[in-house]
Amino acid sequence: MKVKFWGVRGSLPVCGKDYLKYGGDTTCVEIRSKKGDLIIIDAGTGIRYLGKELIKENKTSFNMLFTHSHWDHIMGFPFFAPIYRKSTDIILRGCSFCAESVKEVLAKTMRPPGFPVKFEEISASFNFLPISAANFEIGGIKITPIELSHPNYGLGYRFQEDGKSFVFLTDNELGFSHPVSRSFEDYVDFCKGADLLVHDAEYTEEEYPKKKTWGHSTNKQALDLALKAEVKRLGLTHHNQDRTDSQVDEICSSCADEIKAKDLDMECFSVYAGQEIEL
Repeated sequence: MKVKFWGVRGSLPVCGKDYLKYGGDTTCVEIRSKKGDLIIIDAGTGIRYLGKELIKENKTSFNMLFTHSHWDHIMGFPFFAPIYRKSTDIILRGCSFCAESVKEVLAKTMRPPGFPVKFEEISASFNFLPISAANFEIGGIKITPIELSHPNYGLGYRFQEDGKSFVFLTDNELGFSHPVSRSFEDYVDFCKGADLLVHDAEYTEEEYPKKKTWGHSTNKQALDLALKAEVKRLGLTHHNQDRTDSQVDEICSSCADEIKAKDLDMECFSVYAGQEIEL
């Protein structure tokens, strides 16, 4: 299983010299199975670059999953080049356990007067499927969803193939329980022993009191989850739109220092756009 991150920024895309290392595009993740099956998670602005690569590769069949319907996770969809090709065939599973919701969410991003091309006018073929509340498979990858602690609901996912596991929990507030969210202990169990956990780390401990209930975790809350779940690697993501590269480095370093102080072997890093990880 190969994982590539095309966008890791939270809330709003940004640009400028202070955001070159980690990138300014919002959430989009690519997963490739051993057999070559392609899974795309979310359609933040990072999906524009992924779309260009898929055109070059002439990849015409793939799957899309969505964590939730907030703007920063869907705003790149109208600029995803493969949807304008008749040869493209996309299976979409989305945002909730309801098959209809993801179609409506995506159609809204292309509704006039906000966008010149309507969803109904694009060329690709779409197959909308519900997400099983237990688990499902795409190719050789087993996928298990879990409800996120986030306003307006959302889903996180665990991907497993050949004994390797990747857990993706963006927009997950560990310090506050939103409606339908799971307990901290449930998230620990869900992440248990993962080879790679990538988790929301939008805020610092100092910022969090003023942002509580907004749907995001601190880097230390994410680290606490990773330590209790005994994961092998922790990737911090959903970097705040105002967080410079050097500030992201500092946040990651504080987690690494805590891991070192505990004499543990777990790796912690901040995820950057373009990063590829093979499990």
